[in-house]
Amino acid sequence: MHGEGSSRKVAREELIQARKLLAKSHAERSYAAGEPILQVRDLVKHFPLTQGVLFKRQVGAVKAVDGVSFDLRKGETLGIVGESGCGKSTVAKLITHLERPTAGTIRYKGNDITRASGRALKAVRRNIQMVFQDPYTSLNPRMTVGDIIGEPFDIHPEVAPKGDRRAKVQELLDVVGLNPEYVNRYPHQFSGGQRQRIGIARGLALRPEIIVADEPVSALDVSVQAQVVNLMERLQDEFGLSYVFIAHDLSIVRHISDRVGVMYLGKLVEVGTETEIYEHPTHPYTQALLSAVPVPDPEAEGRRERIVLEGDVPSPANPPSGCHFRTRCWKAQQRCAEEEPPLAVPENFADSLPGEAVHHPSACHFAAERAAVVGPVET
Repeated sequence: MHGEGSSRKVAREELIQARKLLAKSHAERSYAAGEPILQVRDLVKHFPLTQGVLFKRQVGAVKAVDGVSFDLRKGETLGIVGESGCGKSTVAKLITHLERPTAGTIRYKGNDITRASGRALKAVRRNIQMVFQDPYTSLNPRMTVGDIIGEPFDIHPEVAPKGDRRAKVQELLDVVGLNPEYVNRYPHQFSGGQRQRIGIARGLALRPEIIVADEPVSALDVSVQAQVVNLMERLQDEFGLSYVFIAHDLSIVRHISDRVGVMYLGKLVEVGTETEIYEHPTHPYTQALLSAVPVPDPEAEGRRERIVLEGDVPSPANPPSGCHFRTRCWKAQQRCAEEEPPLAVPENFADSLPGEAVHHPSACHFAAERAAVVGPVET
């Protein structure tokens, strides 16, 4: 009897392993067939608000991310823009597992990695790396550049054996445009742009497929911003990278992105190609954002209408019912308070053909083009 029970247990384990392999092979076949390399669905992150000192109780939640969905394809750059506090950086942390989501799913090559831990999480982090916003605080001042860039090899020794690490680090420095002989220098000996290049080199060390760049140029001056963005474009072509590029500078996002998502108060309100978003925006918030960006053409600047939003951004701890943007929107009606608009092709553009500029998702009941809005020119 004991031997029969053991046999059944072994058989069950073999069946489970076979099912896992079947699911994995199906996911890989689907990815190979052209499915997105990264799929985010209904992603939610609520930070609890508590009261009390000894006995804390939750009295609410800050809804930093409240139902974000998007796809990222291989070799593509998805730009995410929005005001400060809209949840862009929280999305980046959720993708890279620096924060755990409250709800929703994240799939990498068809595999659900939302709750990954241990070895599974280690494998995911090798392929999804991050470049941080501040080049001054994201580098350890007590470590040399060689140690900073080579630290990922300590966690993933299979990528670079100990004897090859110095050469690998010097190769990475050369790739990002720094002198390989700087390997023994410390972060304080570099400028802001050079430090950000070191951060990019660290992100490239494990040869990831996806890099999440959280406002990588916001702390740099304009000339250095252009150098870093051009470097990222070159590295994307060279290594076949996919980027999630987060920024609040609309001109930079337009320059580097294939598709753009606009966020407001924890939600994506409009998603489309660079042309669709910048030349044919249909959501009122996107139109207001674009109207605030100066255009280096006096005639065009004089012709366009500036959209001035009234009121302040609502608190993410107590967002408005229905459409989150309705309290500042000039189109708001009773329907906007009662019904949350889905992120989909608007009803009034349902007859448009796929590929037309207005045929893209916009979370507005009254979405429409606004001819007077002129977006930033591409640099």
